[in-house]
Amino acid sequence: MKVEAILVVEDEDKIARLLELELEYEGYKVTKVMDGLEAFEAYKKSKWDLILLDVMLPGISGIELLRRIRLNDKNTPVLLLTAKGSVEDKVAGLDYGANDYITKPFQIEEVLARVRAALRVKAAEQAQNPPQDENFMTFADLKINPKTREVFRGEEAIDLTPREFDLLVYLMTNNRQVLNRDQILEAVWGYDFFGDTNVVDVYIRYVRKKMEQPNKPALIHTVRGVGYVLKEAK
Repeated sequence: MKVEAILVVEDEDKIARLLELELEYEGYKVTKVMDGLEAFEAYKKSKWDLILLDVMLPGISGIELLRRIRLNDKNTPVLLLTAKGSVEDKVAGLDYGANDYITKPFQIEEVLARVRAALRVKAAEQAQNPPQDENFMTFADLKINPKTREVFRGEEAIDLTPREFDLLVYLMTNNRQVLNRDQILEAVWGYDFFGDTNVVDVYIRYVRKKMEQPNKPALIHTVRGVGYVLKEAK
């Protein structure tokens, strides 16, 4: 079962910690960031199911962060945390594409209920608008959308880090071809990477673990003494 990833952007430590603890208790995977610019970097590096976003932040404001997110991402639910009586922030947030807002001080039960509601809406929209195959690279039951960085094994979504995604795309682009570690390292990590080729083995293991599903054959295979290949099991 997929664990939803939530990015909490809040600069008040006590509030951020409360949100982190309560959301983790509910079974979500939580990352906590306390600065607007750092939050934007965190947003770009991973795939998020929902963002809880305070309006008043150091670095850049929550409204500016929301604006940047919505330039290319219309789908990730964003819930704003706003000060009581701050009508301007609420209006601006909704105008820039916030899905909902929560007024401080809040009851944690209200936050959890709004998070659940936003995730239900997102799931319903995805069910009504499944990924269009023409945008996807496909191999066996594996589908990758290079533009949205979505990955599916059958109907199951797979969450990959940026590096894991690039690795899988390279394997798929060269499917059925045996690739050695140096080839993979050069293509995915770049010419200027100075490190051990064992990093390839580590990331192959990460991707395999996320792609493995009960009663489905492995797609990434080890070729002893050479490297790896993406192919159907015999």
